[in-house]
Amino acid sequence: MTPTHKATCHCGAVELAINLPEGLTGLKRCNCSICRRKGAIMVYTAKENLEVIKGGDKLSTYSFHTHAAQHYFCSVCGIYTHHIPRVNPDIFGVNVGCIEGVDMDNLDEIPVNDGINHPMDQKS
Repeated sequence: MTPTHKATCHCGAVELAINLPEGLTGLKRCNCSICRRKGAIMVYTAKENLEVIKGGDKLSTYSFHTHAAQHYFCSVCGIYTHHIPRVNPDIFGVNVGCIEGVDMDNLDEIPVNDGINHPMDQKS
């Protein structure tokens, strides 16, 4: 993997190398119970495009409801760095705010996924 971006938590204990073949495209927010509280903007990439360079031992996970999604955060500073979404376990969602060199003030309008009405929660 040739990383195109570096991402870190706030304290620097966790460092990720990320390849975003399409660049910073497909950015999303989500309105589910955890994402709306985090307020993060996410970019998605295939699992093989993310490598934990430093601090794997500092990463903690949080899951809830169906326990399919795994939310990773630094156990030192508490910053959410990335997650495995429940809709697709073969990708990672990365917190754009952790990616070095991204000016969050210059991002276009970000679409919102409707996590409140997630298809996996619909009863037939």
